[in-house]
Amino acid sequence: MPNILYISSSLSGEQGHSSQMAQEFIAGRRAQGESINVIHRDLHAQALPHLDAQRFAALTTAPENRSAEQSAIAEQSDALIAEVRSADEIVIAMPLYNLGVPSTFKAWIDHIARAGETFRYTENGPQGLLHDRPVHIFAARGGQYVGTAMDTQSPYLRHIFGLMGIESIHFIYAEGLNMGPETADQARQHARETMFKHAS
Repeated sequence: MPNILYISSSLSGEQGHSSQMAQEFIAGRRAQGESINVIHRDLHAQALPHLDAQRFAALTTAPENRSAEQSAIAEQSDALIAEVRSADEIVIAMPLYNLGVPSTFKAWIDHIARAGETFRYTENGPQGLLHDRPVHIFAARGGQYVGTAMDTQSPYLRHIFGLMGIESIHFIYAEGLNMGPETADQARQHARETMFKHAS
Protein backbone atom coordinates (compact mmCIF):
# COMPACT_ATOMS: atom_id res chain seq x y z
CA MET A 1 0.00 0.00 0.00
CA PRO A 2 1.63 3.29 -1.08
CA ASN A 3 2.24 5.90 1.61
CA ILE A 4 1.18 9.44 0.68
CA LEU A 5 2.39 12.38 2.74
CA TYR A 6 -0.16 15.17 2.38
CA ILE A 7 1.05 18.64 3.35
CA SER A 8 -1.42 21.54 3.62
CA SER A 9 -0.94 25.09 4.86
CA SER A 10 -4.02 27.08 3.86
CA LEU A 11 -5.26 29.72 6.29
CA SER A 12 -8.75 28.50 5.39
CA GLY A 13 -7.99 24.92 6.40
CA GLU A 14 -9.92 22.25 4.52
CA GLN A 15 -12.03 24.95 2.82
CA GLY A 16 -9.00 26.48 1.08
CA HIS A 17 -8.90 26.12 -2.69
CA SER A 18 -5.55 24.31 -2.64
CA SER A 19 -6.76 21.95 0.12
CA GLN A 20 -9.93 21.15 -1.79
CA MET A 21 -7.94 20.25 -4.91
CA ALA A 22 -5.56 18.03 -2.98
CA GLN A 23 -8.43 16.30 -1.18
CA GLU A 24 -10.23 15.74 -4.49
CA PHE A 25 -7.08 14.16 -5.89
CA ILE A 26 -6.73 11.80 -2.92
CA ALA A 27 -10.44 10.94 -2.96
CA GLY A 28 -10.23 10.27 -6.70
CA ARG A 29 -7.36 7.86 -6.23
CA ARG A 30 -9.41 5.93 -3.68
CA ALA A 31 -12.52 6.03 -5.87
CA GLN A 32 -10.51 4.34 -8.61
CA GLY A 33 -9.95 1.43 -6.24
CA GLU A 34 -6.41 2.29 -5.20
CA SER A 35 -5.42 1.41 -1.63
CA ILE A 36 -3.35 4.24 -0.20
CA ASN A 37 -2.24 5.24 3.27
CA VAL A 38 -2.38 9.01 3.81
CA ILE A 39 -0.49 10.92 6.49
CA HIS A 40 -1.83 14.47 6.67
CA ARG A 41 0.28 17.24 8.17
CA ASP A 42 -1.70 20.47 8.44
CA LEU A 43 0.91 23.19 8.89
CA HIS A 44 -1.71 25.83 9.65
CA ALA A 45 -3.55 23.88 12.33
CA GLN A 46 -0.30 22.63 13.89
CA ALA A 47 2.33 25.17 12.94
CA LEU A 48 5.98 24.28 13.38
CA PRO A 49 8.43 26.64 15.10
CA HIS A 50 10.19 28.92 12.67
CA LEU A 51 13.93 28.67 12.35
CA ASP A 52 15.81 30.79 14.89
CA ALA A 53 19.36 30.87 16.21
CA GLN A 54 18.64 28.35 18.97
CA ARG A 55 17.00 25.87 16.61
CA PHE A 56 19.68 26.30 13.95
CA ALA A 57 22.39 25.62 16.55
CA ALA A 58 20.63 22.46 17.66
CA LEU A 59 20.31 21.12 14.11
CA THR A 60 23.94 21.84 13.26
CA THR A 61 25.47 20.46 16.45
CA ALA A 62 26.75 16.88 16.35
CA PRO A 63 24.32 14.52 18.14
CA GLU A 64 26.87 13.55 20.77
CA ASN A 65 27.43 17.20 21.68
CA ARG A 66 23.81 18.30 21.95
CA SER A 67 22.23 19.36 25.20
CA ALA A 68 18.95 17.75 26.25
CA GLU A 69 17.07 20.75 24.89
CA GLN A 70 18.95 20.60 21.60
CA SER A 71 18.25 16.87 21.32
CA ALA A 72 14.52 17.51 21.70
CA ILE A 73 14.66 20.13 18.94
CA ALA A 74 16.57 17.78 16.63
CA GLU A 75 14.15 14.93 17.32
CA GLN A 76 11.26 16.98 15.96
CA SER A 77 13.17 17.65 12.76
CA ASP A 78 14.23 14.00 12.55
CA ALA A 79 10.59 12.89 12.81
CA LEU A 80 9.56 15.21 9.96
CA ILE A 81 12.38 13.91 7.78
CA ALA A 82 11.32 10.33 8.60
CA GLU A 83 7.82 11.17 7.31
CA VAL A 84 9.30 12.31 4.01
CA ARG A 85 11.58 9.28 3.74
CA SER A 86 8.67 6.89 4.30
CA ALA A 87 6.46 8.57 1.69
CA ASP A 88 6.09 6.95 -1.71
CA GLU A 89 4.45 10.16 -2.92
CA ILE A 90 3.99 13.67 -1.57
CA VAL A 91 0.85 15.73 -2.12
CA ILE A 92 1.13 19.45 -1.37
CA ALA A 93 -1.76 21.90 -1.17
CA MET A 94 -0.05 25.20 -1.99
CA PRO A 95 -1.80 28.56 -1.65
CA LEU A 96 -0.04 31.68 -2.85
CA TYR A 97 0.48 34.35 -0.19
CA ASN A 98 2.13 37.62 -1.21
CA LEU A 99 3.75 35.94 -4.21
CA GLY A 100 5.44 33.28 -2.07
CA VAL A 101 4.91 30.06 -0.15
CA PRO A 102 3.15 30.28 3.23
CA SER A 103 5.55 30.95 6.10
CA THR A 104 4.31 27.78 7.79
CA PHE A 105 5.38 25.77 4.75
CA LYS A 106 8.78 27.47 4.75
CA ALA A 107 9.16 26.46 8.41
CA TRP A 108 8.52 22.84 7.39
CA ILE A 109 11.16 23.12 4.67
CA ASP A 110 13.64 24.53 7.19
CA HIS A 111 13.09 21.44 9.36
CA ILE A 112 13.61 18.91 6.56
CA ALA A 113 16.25 20.55 4.33
CA ARG A 114 19.30 19.73 6.48
CA ALA A 115 22.89 19.34 5.40
CA GLY A 116 24.10 15.85 6.23
CA GLU A 117 20.55 14.51 6.45
CA THR A 118 18.65 15.26 3.25
CA PHE A 119 21.50 16.76 1.22
CA ARG A 120 25.26 17.17 1.45
CA TYR A 121 27.87 19.50 0.06
CA THR A 122 30.41 18.06 -2.38
CA GLU A 123 33.17 19.42 -4.59
CA ASN A 124 30.64 19.43 -7.42
CA GLY A 125 27.97 21.24 -5.46
CA PRO A 126 25.06 20.05 -3.30
CA GLN A 127 23.93 16.45 -3.65
CA GLY A 128 20.49 15.21 -2.60
CA LEU A 129 20.32 12.31 -0.16
CA LEU A 130 16.64 11.43 -0.59
CA HIS A 131 15.32 9.01 -3.18
CA ASP A 132 13.24 10.59 -5.90
CA ARG A 133 9.47 10.19 -5.64
CA PRO A 134 6.46 11.96 -7.21
CA VAL A 135 5.45 15.28 -5.67
CA HIS A 136 2.03 16.59 -6.71
CA ILE A 137 1.67 20.31 -6.00
CA PHE A 138 -1.84 21.78 -6.12
CA ALA A 139 -1.20 25.48 -6.55
CA ALA A 140 -4.20 27.78 -6.03
CA ARG A 141 -3.79 31.45 -6.98
CA GLY A 142 -6.13 34.43 -7.00
CA GLY A 143 -4.38 35.88 -10.06
CA GLN A 144 -2.59 34.42 -13.08
CA TYR A 145 1.17 34.05 -12.68
CA VAL A 146 2.37 30.88 -14.42
CA GLY A 147 5.15 31.67 -16.86
CA THR A 148 5.76 35.14 -15.45
CA ALA A 149 8.52 36.53 -13.23
CA MET A 150 5.94 36.91 -10.46
CA ASP A 151 5.62 33.14 -10.09
CA THR A 152 8.28 32.70 -7.43
CA GLN A 153 6.71 29.51 -6.07
CA SER A 154 7.28 27.13 -8.97
CA PRO A 155 11.06 27.59 -9.34
CA TYR A 156 11.55 27.68 -5.56
CA LEU A 157 9.71 24.40 -5.05
CA ARG A 158 11.61 22.71 -7.88
CA HIS A 159 14.95 23.95 -6.51
CA ILE A 160 14.36 23.10 -2.85
CA PHE A 161 13.09 19.59 -3.52
CA GLY A 162 15.80 19.10 -6.12
CA LEU A 163 18.37 20.07 -3.50
CA MET A 164 17.24 17.04 -1.50
CA GLY A 165 17.21 14.71 -4.51
CA ILE A 166 13.50 14.88 -5.36
CA GLU A 167 13.01 15.94 -8.96
CA SER A 168 9.67 14.41 -10.03
CA ILE A 169 7.67 17.58 -9.36
CA HIS A 170 4.22 17.87 -10.94
CA PHE A 171 2.22 21.11 -10.72
CA ILE A 172 -1.55 21.30 -10.99
CA TYR A 173 -2.51 24.97 -11.17
CA ALA A 174 -5.82 26.70 -10.52
CA GLU A 175 -5.23 30.35 -11.34
CA GLY A 176 -7.46 33.39 -11.52
CA LEU A 177 -9.69 32.25 -8.67
CA ASN A 178 -10.32 35.87 -7.65
CA MET A 179 -10.89 37.11 -11.21
CA GLY A 180 -14.61 36.43 -11.41
CA PRO A 181 -16.84 33.33 -11.28
CA GLU A 182 -16.34 32.32 -14.91
CA THR A 183 -12.54 32.43 -14.71
CA ALA A 184 -12.59 30.62 -11.37
CA ASP A 185 -14.86 27.86 -12.71
CA GLN A 186 -12.61 27.39 -15.73
CA ALA A 187 -9.56 27.19 -13.46
CA ARG A 188 -11.14 24.52 -11.26
CA GLN A 189 -12.26 22.51 -14.28
CA HIS A 190 -8.77 22.66 -15.80
CA ALA A 191 -7.30 21.42 -12.52
CA ARG A 192 -9.78 18.52 -12.42
CA GLU A 193 -8.93 17.53 -15.98
CA THR A 194 -5.18 17.46 -15.32
CA MET A 195 -4.83 16.30 -11.72
CA PHE A 196 -4.59 12.58 -12.48
CA LYS A 197 -2.22 12.96 -15.41
CA HIS A 198 0.89 12.21 -13.35
CA ALA A 199 -0.68 9.97 -10.70
CA SER A 200 1.21 6.75 -10.08
